[in-house]
Amino acid sequence: MERSAQRLGRALVVIVDDRVAHGEHDDSTGPLVTELLEEAGFIVDGTVAVEGEVVGIRAALNTAVIGGVDLVVTVGGTGVSPRDVTPDATQGVLDRPISGIAEALRASGLAAGAVDAGISRGLVGVSGSTLVVNLAGSRSAVRDGMATLSALVPYVIEQLSGLDES
Repeated sequence: MERSAQRLGRALVVIVDDRVAHGEHDDSTGPLVTELLEEAGFIVDGTVAVEGEVVGIRAALNTAVIGGVDLVVTVGGTGVSPRDVTPDATQGVLDRPISGIAEALRASGLAAGAVDAGISRGLVGVSGSTLVVNLAGSRSAVRDGMATLSALVPYVIEQLSGLDES
């Protein structure tokens, strides 16, 4: 049994940005990720904005996993500044890393000129049956990252769901 080409599953977007979480700045990447996920065939449960704190990021990820989403995409907090702790929070949630996808995101982002993607410490991995992806925070990194993910995510989700087994 194959998943519908129109619906890959449920997704949640987590924006890691202190100013967005405090309502001091409009979120410009969440709507973009949501649009790209919907175009790819996901039902997006929503967008959550959290501060760049390990506890808050981890809580958002755990809530998504417990809620049974197929994919969580975090945006922001992947760089090298002291407030960039998304990979640190994500590492504590992952059961199994998928370093090949994380490396593909960095390589394609850098090749496309998204410097923040090139220096991203972002992780990709599995928590339970949920795929977790950290993207850098710029719109260009998001666009390129989603393009890179579009070929890989359906395959991973299919494997996680067990639908590829006979």
